[in-house]
Amino acid sequence: MKYTVVALVENKPGVLNRVASLFRRRNYNIDSLTVGRTQDSDVSRMTIVMDEGTDPTKVEQNLYKLVNVIQVENVTDTPNVTRDLALIKVRVDSTTRGEVIQLCDVFRARVLDATPETLIIEVTGDEQKIESMVEMLRPIGILEMVRTGAVTMSRGERILRKNGFFRPEGAM
Repeated sequence: MKYTVVALVENKPGVLNRVASLFRRRNYNIDSLTVGRTQDSDVSRMTIVMDEGTDPTKVEQNLYKLVNVIQVENVTDTPNVTRDLALIKVRVDSTTRGEVIQLCDVFRARVLDATPETLIIEVTGDEQKIESMVEMLRPIGILEMVRTGAVTMSRGERILRKNGFFRPEGAM
């Protein structure tokens, strides 16, 4: 089982390094770490996915000890939407180009760049979808791949803010 923790942090230099150092010192393994600005330019949002064996409660407690951490929530058991993005460069020729394009249709992926010898494909979805596409493309010839890591947002009216989850006024 994997655990997902979302943290709001101050958007300042060195915060990512402090979080990564905390994981290193505690010997926690990070499966995925994604960071980006939020609608508030002073706040960044981290989505941290950890492997089985890591106690998310201890991770939360340790993150709160860091000065620049504003809010931490374990969203593993919360209904959420999680997505990952991958860019995959595949070697193609006249016989495999059509096969790769058909795979893109099946996986709802997009071809972003095409040359006579390569295609760059963008695929977005959960980890399992991306892994499945990678396995289908591997025999054809993956030349290069990059993935963003997971980003997660709770479903419905539940919103993570500086003072924790809340429901907006008027929400049921």
